[in-house]
Amino acid sequence: MRVTHVITRLIIGGAQENTVASVLGLQPKPGLEVDLFSGPSIGSEGTLESTFAYSPHLLTIIPNLVRPVHPWKDWLAVHHLTRLFRAERPQIVHTHSGKAGILGRLAAARAGVPISVHTIHGPSFGRFQGTLANWTFLSAERYAAKVTTHFVSVADAMTKQYLAARIGRREQFTKIFSGFDLSPYLSATNDLALRARFGIAPSDFVVGKIARLFKLKGHNDLFDVAPTLVGKCPQIRFLLVGDGPWRNRFESRARALGLEKYFIFTGLVPPQEVPQLVGIMDALVHLSLREGLPRALPQALAAARPVVAYDCDGAKEVCIPNETGFLLTPGNIGELTSRLLQLASDRTLRERLGRRGQQWVKEHFGVDHMVNDLYALYLRLAAQKRIATS
Repeated sequence: MRVTHVITRLIIGGAQENTVASVLGLQPKPGLEVDLFSGPSIGSEGTLESTFAYSPHLLTIIPNLVRPVHPWKDWLAVHHLTRLFRAERPQIVHTHSGKAGILGRLAAARAGVPISVHTIHGPSFGRFQGTLANWTFLSAERYAAKVTTHFVSVADAMTKQYLAARIGRREQFTKIFSGFDLSPYLSATNDLALRARFGIAPSDFVVGKIARLFKLKGHNDLFDVAPTLVGKCPQIRFLLVGDGPWRNRFESRARALGLEKYFIFTGLVPPQEVPQLVGIMDALVHLSLREGLPRALPQALAAARPVVAYDCDGAKEVCIPNETGFLLTPGNIGELTSRLLQLASDRTLRERLGRRGQQWVKEHFGVDHMVNDLYALYLRLAAQKRIATS
C-alpha cells in the first residue's frame, strides 16, 4: 500500500519534524511504501530537506507549492500534484499544514485517491488573523473536509475547534500526539561548559523559549515582564532558541530596555542540538497565541524541565497545572511574573514538576508510539475501503 505525505515546506518546525519522523518511521512497516511531497523550503527558518540526503527517492519537491496564497501557483501546484497522484497511484494521501492540506486533498480527490488523511498541527483559521483571511481559510477547510476520509489531531483541542467550526464529523477524528525521539532529551544535562559559551553562570536561573522569532509567539510578553523579573531576580537569563524575521526587532528591544546581557539569542539551531540547549534551561516558557500542541513543551518535560504556558489550543494537554508546570491565561503577565519568580526561588518545586513531566512524556510521546498509531489507522481505513495492504 502506497502512502504519500504532502506538506507545504520542510522548514525547521514542529509540524515538519513530525512529518519527517512519520515518513521515515512508517517506511519499514510491512506492506507500506511511503514518500513525501513538499514545497521548497526557503527563508530564515532553515530546512529539513537534508534529512533525506541518504534516501532522496523519498522526497519530491513541488516548486509551486508555496505558503502565501498565490492563485496561479496554487493552480499549478494542484495540477502537478494531481498528475503525480495519477501516475503513482497512492492508496492514501496524508496531508500536513494549511496550504498543502487544502491543495493536497483537492488534488487527491481529482486523481481518485481512495483515502485522504489530514493532520491538524494547528488551526489555519481563527481570531489571530483578519476577518477576510479567517473567512477564506475557514471556507477552504470546510470545502476540503468534504473530500477528507479522516483527520489526525495532535491534540483534543484541535478536534474541538474543527467540530465547533462545522468541519468534519466526530467519528472522522483520531488524536495522535506528535511523537519524537525522547532519548536525547532524557539524557540532557546542565552542561556548564555550554552555559559558559553563552555567558551563563552556573548559578543563573535560565528561562528558555523555543520558537520562531515572529508574531503570535509571545516574545513581546516575555520582554514586558523582563524588567520586573531582572529587578527581583538579578541572576535570571532568557535563552531564546530560534530565528525569524523579528530577530532584529527583539534584539533592539532588549537594548532599549538595557537588558541586552540578560537576553541570549542562539539563532537558528539544528533539531539535533536542541536537547543540549534544553539541558541548560531551568524552566521553559511557551507564550504562543496559536499552536496545535507546542512541541517545545513535551521536549522540555522530557528533559525534566518544568514549563509555564499560556492556555492556548493544546497546551493544557501537556502543561498540567501544578503537576508538570503552570498554565496561564493568555496575556496575564502578572501571573507570568509570579510563576517564574516562584520557580526561580524553589529548586524542589522545579525538580518535582520536572520529574512528573518527564514520566508523563515517556508514556505518551515516544516516536514509536506515534508511528504505530498512524500505521494502525492506515490499516483500519484500508480495511474499511477493502484495500489490500500487502
